[in-house]
Amino acid sequence: MNQSTADKARQVVRDAYSKVAQASDSEDGCGEAASCCGVSDDQQINALISTRLGYSDTDLDQVPTGADMGLGCGNPRAIASLQAGETVLDLGSGGGFDAFLAAGEITASGRVIGVDMTPEMVSKARSNAVKGQYSNVEFRLGEIEHLPVADAEIDVIISNCVINLSPDKLQVFRDAYRVLKAGGRLAISDIVAGTALPESIRNDSQLLSACVAGASTVDELEEILAEAGFTELRIQPKDESREFIKDWVPGSGVEEYVLSATIEAIKPG
Repeated sequence: MNQSTADKARQVVRDAYSKVAQASDSEDGCGEAASCCGVSDDQQINALISTRLGYSDTDLDQVPTGADMGLGCGNPRAIASLQAGETVLDLGSGGGFDAFLAAGEITASGRVIGVDMTPEMVSKARSNAVKGQYSNVEFRLGEIEHLPVADAEIDVIISNCVINLSPDKLQVFRDAYRVLKAGGRLAISDIVAGTALPESIRNDSQLLSACVAGASTVDELEEILAEAGFTELRIQPKDESREFIKDWVPGSGVEEYVLSATIEAIKPG
């Protein structure tokens, strides 16, 4: 993908998630195929979506109202094994939901950095951090391909249904490798393609924002992770995820092509 095409893809995603943030702030729902989301003016609906993704009612009660926007395709914290004192980086942090939950696990001695390329999302997350009085969580505006984070600063990288949106996944994982400490780890939930996607899906800008068109196969992701330098790769697709994916773009049949997966890897020590 050339630079011009990649920039257009990023702008499509940025515009879509800007609308998601604005819809959440104004208590309007997002339209079909606007994103891999169920953003609604009803927090109970968003909570139902998140519990389907593996979050508990306790998780939902811990975060400020409005942080849970019904986004995501899994629960990366479930595989992150976070420890007190660790520094955590959340790629595509949105309204801050996963970042706030991570903050509770790494305690006051740790730190969470969220990065998102959508100004409206960063503003929303910062507002939520103030509401929740999170002194060890910060949100930075930036692209996940070019992280505003120092070298070897991070213990754990989490991300929830975001990397599939990137037009340059190799650069995402190269920069993730750069910012991780030796022995640092990836704990990611994302969408993968179970089979090669038809061109009609690949070229659909709405399906890109809906976390479908940009999905890579497991084999492709393993090659990318290895090229970026990661070892101990573990990618586990979840067949049961097709049940909620079919609700993202009802009637489209996209659940026949993509599914959620957990992605784990280590930066060698």
